Amino acid sequence: MCEIFCFSSKTPKQINSLLEGFYSHSEEHPHGWGLANFCGEDSLIEKEPLKASDSEKLRDILSRPIVGSTVFAHIRLATVGEITPLNCHPFFRKDVDNRSWMLIHNGTIFNFPQDEKYRKIQKGSTDSERILLYVIDKVNEFEKANGSASGEERFDLINGILSKLAEGNKLNIMIYDGELTYVHSNMRECLYRLMHDDELIFASSPVNDDENWEEIEINTVFGIVGGDVVFKGKNHGNEFIFTEEHERIILEMLPDDLKKKYMQLQQNE
Repeated sequence: MCEIFCFSSKTPKQINSLLEGFYSHSEEHPHGWGLANFCGEDSLIEKEPLKASDSEKLRDILSRPIVGSTVFAHIRLATVGEITPLNCHPFFRKDVDNRSWMLIHNGTIFNFPQDEKYRKIQKGSTDSERILLYVIDKVNEFEKANGSASGEERFDLINGILSKLAEGNKLNIMIYDGELTYVHSNMRECLYRLMHDDELIFASSPVNDDENWEEIEINTVFGIVGGDVVFKGKNHGNEFIFTEEHERIILEMLPDDLKKKYMQLQQNE
């Protein structure tokens, strides 16, 4: 599928080595890369529909110090949507309160009744973008009825959305609302974390040789600020287990050229 990465810290730190470790996995995820560094005036948002290891733009970015306290990265193995800039993660939207939301996703959505509505209004063609459009709709509904949502209210809202959306779908996902980072996984061995005194690192697979990487608790939404878990939802029980039927559905969705590449990459794992 894809791989996702998040760095959250109380104070900005240089994380080039972590990002280099993450992007080194791009041979198995060759269809695009993305990077979002939210660090005041030095904020950086870049993405490109190329394999990370082939990107001159990414090499240039990583040749300079990457300093941040809230950083996200993504490498894509396309299963839904063509290989174009519009389908690269991260995705961004604003809600009615003018709050910016960002989303990166590793997974596939198989069960989403509202899907057709968002196909008509999205910019690209990925199921991941449709998740963000759905989230924004729900946030807008809440804020129109209740006014601007507090951090706790936003967490409760996103926790409910992701817990329900996890049913029947592979939903390893990270969302950022400018303050809170929401982290969720509902499939085993798909998301890990590394904790230090004042920072948290999440990644689909470890990005360095530190022995303290651990699998995160699945079926649970975490709310992160400055390297701390400030909110934690209850275990919703909607664990996703990948089956041959899911693989059949994915192969049916893929065009012939991507289908061959997908099968080759699966055989190499």
